Amino acid sequence: MPGTTWLAKLRAGLAACGLLAVAACGGASSDDGGPVKVSVWAWYPEFKGVVEAFNASHKDIQVEWTNVGTGPDQYAKLKTAFTAGKGAPDVAMVEFQQIPTFIILDALVDMGEHGANEDKGLYAEWAWSQATDGQKVYAIPVDGGPMALMYRKDLFDQHGIPVPTTWAEYADAAAKIKAADPNGHIASFGSDGGWINGLMWQSGCRPYGYSQATAKDQVKINLTAPECKRVFDLYGDLVEKGLMAKDPFFTADATAALDSGKYWTWAAAGWTPGYVAGSLKNTAGKWAVAPMPQWTAGADEQGDWGGSTFTVTKQAKNPKAATIVARELFGKSKPAWDIGLNKAFLYPLVKDVAADPAFTGKAYEFFNGQKVNEIFVPVSNKLGEFQYTPFQDFVFGELNDRSAEAMSGSRSWDSVLEETQKNVVAYAEQQGFKVSK
Repeated sequence: MPGTTWLAKLRAGLAACGLLAVAACGGASSDDGGPVKVSVWAWYPEFKGVVEAFNASHKDIQVEWTNVGTGPDQYAKLKTAFTAGKGAPDVAMVEFQQIPTFIILDALVDMGEHGANEDKGLYAEWAWSQATDGQKVYAIPVDGGPMALMYRKDLFDQHGIPVPTTWAEYADAAAKIKAADPNGHIASFGSDGGWINGLMWQSGCRPYGYSQATAKDQVKINLTAPECKRVFDLYGDLVEKGLMAKDPFFTADATAALDSGKYWTWAAAGWTPGYVAGSLKNTAGKWAVAPMPQWTAGADEQGDWGGSTFTVTKQAKNPKAATIVARELFGKSKPAWDIGLNKAFLYPLVKDVAADPAFTGKAYEFFNGQKVNEIFVPVSNKLGEFQYTPFQDFVFGELNDRSAEAMSGSRSWDSVLEETQKNVVAYAEQQGFKVSK
């Protein structure tokens, strides 16, 4: 592997550390005669209560939790610790798209050796498939982001605009919204790699292929497939016509636009109800949730935006105890899920939790009493398998940056995926991968 990229350098560093042998490269463990102490890095909201619930019910294992940062900040610290051979936690929260990266770095324990194979039937099938390589269990799913369409029901009703069920109807609704309100937009193109990925997933696109078990040095990249391209054709056309805004998601401007009537829809995720209820104070009760528009009338393609797992690192001195923590911090824990659902607003990937009438039948005041999980749960149940690359952060960065160029006018929309494909393939080959479409 060339030594000019972070992945190549990191893999070399890990090899020098004996492929992160459990005893040789450190980690947290236990006190003599006392409970085993397991260190956990995670950034879940309201996670302190989840840890307290676990510790209260496990006298022989005690979790010591640290929030070292969200997403990329934590991953940077993990990579530093893996390179150094010390300093990583026993258990780390890892998003689905990052799992292949840490697998290829040989940084994760196969939890199947410590009983995790028993959990296969507990979780949504698509999530379990991403947590394993078909042979080894590298992650325990926690939450996901099945996608649906949030929309301003009051405005659609007021102007007699039908809620779109196809993307062609969505484009038609965008024009009608602009005619009804010159300051209105059907939505914003947030230039978020994970969100774009979810839209492509829902379009039937499977742009990535990778298997550590069968071909660890081969990767499939096909971002220019027709099912991917039609997403950018549609959204690019709406942006160029001024029917869709350009604000990045989760900024003050985007939040204000959602809360003022500037945006009439948002292709959002199963964790969205908690976010909007806490952020949009002026429009509570005016929103509703509908299934995502389909590319073909009557089809049932679904996508996911977001989701996370627990992994056990090879720096854990007691991987068996760490696996128990990864499996049981949430897992079947009712106290943990009471917090996860009602305070942290996670979308559960435990099938029994998602199917519980207390979840599916929950009425949301923000959505005027609508039981929105009756929309999200079938989406998660119908999601097909989806793979990621071992360098997905680079892919998402390319999608973000090339989309931003198109929105600024410095790049044509029809070149976004072509340029992203070219750059990602070049990057993969730099890492030593054989690339195919």
